[in-house]
Amino acid sequence: MHFWKAIRNKDINPHLCFLLWCFPQHGPTLNKELAIQIAEQFEALGSGISLKCAVLVGGVDIMQQQIALGKRPHIIVGTPGRLVDHLTNTKGFSLRMLKYLVLDEADRLLNEDFEKALDDILNVIPRDRYTYLFSATMTKKVKKLQRACLRNPVKIEAASKYSTVDTLKQQYRFIPAKYKDSYLVYILTEMSGCTSMVFTRTCDATRLLAFILRNLNIRAIPISGQMTQAKRLGALNKFKSGECNVLVCTDVASRGLDIPSVDMVINYDIPTNSKDYIHRVGRTARAGRSGVAISLVNQYELEWYLQIEKLIGKKLPEYPAQEEEVLQYLESVTEAKRLSQMKLKEIGGTKKRRGGDDEDEDIERYLGVKGKSSKKVKRK
Repeated sequence: MHFWKAIRNKDINPHLCFLLWCFPQHGPTLNKELAIQIAEQFEALGSGISLKCAVLVGGVDIMQQQIALGKRPHIIVGTPGRLVDHLTNTKGFSLRMLKYLVLDEADRLLNEDFEKALDDILNVIPRDRYTYLFSATMTKKVKKLQRACLRNPVKIEAASKYSTVDTLKQQYRFIPAKYKDSYLVYILTEMSGCTSMVFTRTCDATRLLAFILRNLNIRAIPISGQMTQAKRLGALNKFKSGECNVLVCTDVASRGLDIPSVDMVINYDIPTNSKDYIHRVGRTARAGRSGVAISLVNQYELEWYLQIEKLIGKKLPEYPAQEEEVLQYLESVTEAKRLSQMKLKEIGGTKKRRGGDDEDEDIERYLGVKGKSSKKVKRK
């Protein structure tokens, strides 16, 4: 890209920031992990020319970030809110020499949630610059791009419609809501050698499902905005290292993060926004590898699922499973769910009695990777 040529040709002031990589807040959950991942790639590629990066995201000590800015980084990776904080409060921090602006997940950055912060940034950077907008699901409302001050923009598309890669095997299973947990356990047991991401709709559901799966001797770990940042990063590291092979998560984990070698994605809850499906299943079958995506559709989610098929322009095949075999897990799954709900209630009560925020520690102890599970999966 242009900015690598600029570095090599020394067409920049070595003491001023010339590239800003901006991405939307993914709740408090994955900002730091995603920003560090981007910064590490820049530093690796620019190691031979002493490239310096700074990461500016919320939930991190602002003083440490000010020290990093004092070292005059060439590249800044950050979220709009924290960038505005530093532009307002950090003495000497300026973007007046910026040459390149990158808006990652542009479809989200250009919506109303980030309008004020993004406008504040655009007002203090030069109009004469290169602006790059990246997204897997770019909005069709081109008028929103005017806020980014684009002149004579060039659009580069990998596909003219929302699509998934050919190496991804996509399936669905239409099931009664009351048997969804049993189907999840059945699939994970049948694919026990795989690394899997299970997507749910809420933070509470990630914890409950992780408890259920752990009780059934499936090495699952949740990632949730209700966990501390240290615990969230710990959960991701355990999943990446293979210590846990099932990550139970919400849509905050569907964008941006490059988690290698995810074999399977399971949509435990069907997304209400069909475009989120594209991002979810994009966690597998990456870089030419193959992958599997299975959607568990109950009677209340059929309309959302049909919207997904309409978006991707294809009818998906049904996941083959004999219901009699699946229901052999029903008794053990029901018991595991009962024990998990009791444990969550107990942890919640303990948190209230302590008057503190120690719930994460209780959950980690209960989901301890090296701890013993309550029981193994057994059929009726």
